[in-house]
Amino acid sequence: MSHHGTSGIAPQAFPPTRWTVVLAACQRPSPESSAALEAICHAYWYPLYAYVRRAGQSAHDAQDLTQEFFCRLLEKRWLDAANPDKGRLRTFLIVALKHFMANEWRRATTQRRGGGQVHLPFDTELAETRYAADAAIALAADETFDRQWTMTLLDLTLSRLESEFTALGKGADFAILKDTLLTGHGGMDYAAIATQLGVGEGAARVAVHRLRKRFRAIFREEISQTLAGDMDLDGELRYLAAVLARK
Repeated sequence: MSHHGTSGIAPQAFPPTRWTVVLAACQRPSPESSAALEAICHAYWYPLYAYVRRAGQSAHDAQDLTQEFFCRLLEKRWLDAANPDKGRLRTFLIVALKHFMANEWRRATTQRRGGGQVHLPFDTELAETRYAADAAIALAADETFDRQWTMTLLDLTLSRLESEFTALGKGADFAILKDTLLTGHGGMDYAAIATQLGVGEGAARVAVHRLRKRFRAIFREEISQTLAGDMDLDGELRYLAAVLARK
């Protein structure tokens, strides 16, 4: 997973995010905005796919519908028309998708039939495996989208964190330490972690602390990528935490 341009920059500085770069494309399309929009499609397609599946579509239709929706976004036809909330990419995408499903999909499919189009290379088999694993959680389609959106941000965060460790030649350490991200402080077996890392217990405690701190920082950056610069980052973080807490 590619690293974002805001890495190392405090979110409070309001650097350009993927989302604000794309919004700027409404006025002045550019190679940068096209690349940012493609990155959005590749990073965030699964929550939309999961929404379509939970809304009652078959796997085949969900793939076609999600594919066509992103083709429309890549053509930038909807950036001006669909404007429910330009502050949050999360809200923009789900409202635009609902509009597309209600009003555009069948017409778009008819128009496309026989014509060429660009297909985004997403793995439907993997998507169905993920969807089946999550199907046991009794959530409505909107709740499914919010949950998978949050899980996607967590996956992007973990991928970036692993890449940082690997770049430092510490991929093996990450494999040992990553499970501590899911463990409460009270349940941490620092002696066992120290043994696995081949260091003292004090050094293991420091390693766990640094990992968790860096994870939180990257997660905040990933969330900031989906917001306009003046949006409430802490408020979005609280909302996503509440989404994960739902059973």
